[in-house]
Amino acid sequence: MFIHTRMITISDFFIPENTIDDEPSYNQCELEAVIRTAEAFARTTYQSVYLIDYYKRKFIYVSDNPLFLCGCSSEEVKNMGYDFYFKHVPEDDLKMLVEMNNCGFGFFDKFDKEERCLCYMSYNFHLKNGAKSLLVNHKITPVMLTNDGRVLIGMCVVSLSSYKEAGHVEFHKHGTNDYWQYSIEGKKWKAKEGISLTEAEMQVVRLSAAGLTMEEIAETMHRSLDSVKSYKRKVFKKLGVTNIAEAISRASMNKLL
Repeated sequence: MFIHTRMITISDFFIPENTIDDEPSYNQCELEAVIRTAEAFARTTYQSVYLIDYYKRKFIYVSDNPLFLCGCSSEEVKNMGYDFYFKHVPEDDLKMLVEMNNCGFGFFDKFDKEERCLCYMSYNFHLKNGAKSLLVNHKITPVMLTNDGRVLIGMCVVSLSSYKEAGHVEFHKHGTNDYWQYSIEGKKWKAKEGISLTEAEMQVVRLSAAGLTMEEIAETMHRSLDSVKSYKRKVFKKLGVTNIAEAISRASMNKLL
């Protein structure tokens, strides 16, 4: 449960540990290369992509993928910046986003400067567009740091969530399958063992993603139908899902395929 005694402001999204007081010396060529890379990535994926400048406290790039835009144009969202959250994120989820920014950027400090660009945080919240509400997964990773290791430019990637409710906050570091999970109730991070699937289990998910039925998967894998169903049940249990669509999404999110 979130308890706040005052109205949230944009400043609440910026914690002292990552506040950049002095204007950094922007490498314009490097910044333009980052934006072009984000544009290229956005062209090849259904996911929405945007870049945040943490010194200027504004969005510097927003892709035109419609998922994140809530009926606005990418230029309108870019100009709104953090005001977009206040307009299109429900109040309870907005409070959660503030908490995620605080606990997440504080957690970045546990890593050396060289490691910070290998890390990303993932969480889920609702976007509202009029009477419609959509649960999305939001990942954020640093792409440019200041000389003292603070996040200057962050890239955010938005996709449909495979969960049924907001939250599910995780912190990942590239190169390890283990991760950290944040407890909103306990206000602390806890180390978690990464999920792993056997080759047969991964093959069931891959073939399901390709549109094959259980019978077709059994024939392709040269296994009995009962064996394939057993693999699927184990996948569901490991990933904490109840159907194959959620399994495909969760497996993709955890880079298991």
